[in-house]
Amino acid sequence: MKKKQVFDYSVTAVIMGGGAGTRLSPLTLERAKPAVPLAGKYRLIDIPISNCINSGYNRIYVLTQFNSTPLNRHISASYHFHRFSRGFVEILAAQQTPNRDDVSSNWYLGTADAVRKNLRRLHEADGSEVLILSGDQIYQMDFRQLLATHRTGGGGEPADVTLGAALVDKERARDLGVLRVDDAGDVVDFVEKPGHDESRFNGLEASPGLLDSFGVDPHSGPWYLANMGIYVFDHDLLVKSLQNSFVDFGREVLPSLLGKCRFRAHLHHGYWEDIGTTRAFHEANLDLAGDLSPFNFFDPQWPIYTRARLLPASKMRDVHARRSAISDGCLVEGCDLEDTLLGIRSVVRAGSKLRRCYVMGAGTYETDSDHARNYLAGIPDLGVGAGTTIENAIIDKDCRIGQEVRLVNEGGLEEYEDVDRGVYIREGVIVVARGAVIPRGFEI
Repeated sequence: MKKKQVFDYSVTAVIMGGGAGTRLSPLTLERAKPAVPLAGKYRLIDIPISNCINSGYNRIYVLTQFNSTPLNRHISASYHFHRFSRGFVEILAAQQTPNRDDVSSNWYLGTADAVRKNLRRLHEADGSEVLILSGDQIYQMDFRQLLATHRTGGGGEPADVTLGAALVDKERARDLGVLRVDDAGDVVDFVEKPGHDESRFNGLEASPGLLDSFGVDPHSGPWYLANMGIYVFDHDLLVKSLQNSFVDFGREVLPSLLGKCRFRAHLHHGYWEDIGTTRAFHEANLDLAGDLSPFNFFDPQWPIYTRARLLPASKMRDVHARRSAISDGCLVEGCDLEDTLLGIRSVVRAGSKLRRCYVMGAGTYETDSDHARNYLAGIPDLGVGAGTTIENAIIDKDCRIGQEVRLVNEGGLEEYEDVDRGVYIREGVIVVARGAVIPRGFEI
């Protein structure tokens, strides 16, 4: 039986709504990165918010700027607390303020700048600690353990700032912040995104003792501790550390704190995926639909919250599905699915073959009159048309893919654009942009 949730109001959570998300384009052409649909029925932002609520921290600010309307709409429709609760999920959008003459300076210039411009709101929340999170990662973490490391780790002494750290291989570490810790767990070195400069990795390899704590063979490396973009700051230190022109936590604020305060790392031993690219997003969603999903959506003690849509059960007839997942309200008939994830209200018609696909679904159903209008206008109905073959692809929401379409990257292209059709290839993955109309017989 699940215990009654107890909330800790001494912690204020701040979730970064993300930048322009250009590396995930065209999925971010019309929406902020954290609003991108995940796992068929969720949005990326649901992961950090759910982790906060399940951890007992329900005073949450979400900082938004780019294409924020879909994200704002989703949060407003999804998160409502009891009227007598002190909890909230509140949007803090970039805005013009009277004390700034330069309009461009009202935009969030980076993660640290975004928090700096909202310090007054953090003062109003009256928390003694601030939990800062990314809005575009997939992981499950009990932040109470992170706070315990912050408050009593390292021999019982509290830290001033603590970051979440995960063990990664060298290729993954190139695009992340890399740190080194001492035996007490304090951070003694930090390098932001070393890239392909091999000299910047010198001395940062994880120690044998650290690898042993992760159960990793030291001969399988090299391995590195990476910054997860998850931070706990004492409120007063956060204010002090932002009394400058720094705009980014990883690139500027954290390195500036080395040797000046108690800077600690909390080791995360579970699954963690930073959704930075189209390929990473595609693979993560297919993993979530697989037989051995690294992320457990079925844990009754750790639910993932999202908008309640009140959809009917999916209807399937003569469907052959292997290692696939089908969300609520889908209509699927006479098709072949392999390693495929269907989002809410997806429609896949007879004779279609989908392999390694994430179909995000639709925002509405079409009526008989809609079908008649579509026929007269010569456009396909919502969903995947009969006899269509799609492989290794992401189909964004509200797409209309006609009959006998073939979307297969047989040439192995890494990049491709057909802006008029809304068809792209990013890192070898076919992406059909939101609302695209693909006519009958189209091939790529």
